[in-house]
Amino acid sequence: MKLLIKTFLVILVLTGSAIHAQKFQGVATYKSHRKMDVKMGDQMNAEQQKMIQAQLQKQFQKEYTLTFNAYESIYKQEEKLDAPQPVSSGIQIKVVQGSDIMYKNIKEHRYSNKSEIYGKIFLVKDSLRTRKWEMVDETKNIGEYTCYKAVIKGEYTTKTINDKGEIEEVTKPRTTTVWYTPQIPISNGPADYFGLPGLILEVNDGQQTLICSKIVLNPKESIEINEPKKGKEVTQKEFDTIQQKKADEMMEQFRSSSRGRHNDGSRVMIQVGG
Repeated sequence: MKLLIKTFLVILVLTGSAIHAQKFQGVATYKSHRKMDVKMGDQMNAEQQKMIQAQLQKQFQKEYTLTFNAYESIYKQEEKLDAPQPVSSGIQIKVVQGSDIMYKNIKEHRYSNKSEIYGKIFLVKDSLRTRKWEMVDETKNIGEYTCYKAVIKGEYTTKTINDKGEIEEVTKPRTTTVWYTPQIPISNGPADYFGLPGLILEVNDGQQTLICSKIVLNPKESIEINEPKKGKEVTQKEFDTIQQKKADEMMEQFRSSSRGRHNDGSRVMIQVGG
């Protein structure tokens, strides 16, 4: 009889925990900052380069929201009307930046990412990438939350146009540092980051920083998390191939159209995925 009572109590506790987990939800707001180190060549003076760097940095200051429950989330950029970018000394700035909507399901270890490339919408569906986090014995506060540090090392490849007008491909090492808080016990975070024992509040990959500026837990109005359905369905590998092809075409067009323009003005194009 005692064994039966204990079993019943365990089942009751587990059921209560599951119900609590299902009801747990919130919205985290993140702000992005990007380190700008754009090589513009000798055709621009120091004042022009400084002006472009400042304008680019302003354009990359974005705001994102992560709407989440215990196992699911939607991550997207908040829309805002940007002021027209001034044209000075014949210099035009064009930033090509994605406006993805990413759905993650931690429990099922999968994601759906709605992404647009030059007017065509794709729906990238694949398994979540498991990262091998290295836990670091460091803490800091972000707002009212105590956060713990974790890092992961890897590399990334970029393509640039050198002074001779040639396209160069360069691979560099990259260390990504994140800060997560066990005070919000969900294994989630901004973009495609997840896999730690707490919500990730800050990400720094050496170029871009995402930092949480506001969290609302269990708001009065219930949250809906709807997986995106619209778009041509592809895997991540297929999408990367399509995206790289478009990027190469754009870079080649930019390189070709920029020849002979050094005396009457220059253009700067930056492309950022997602």
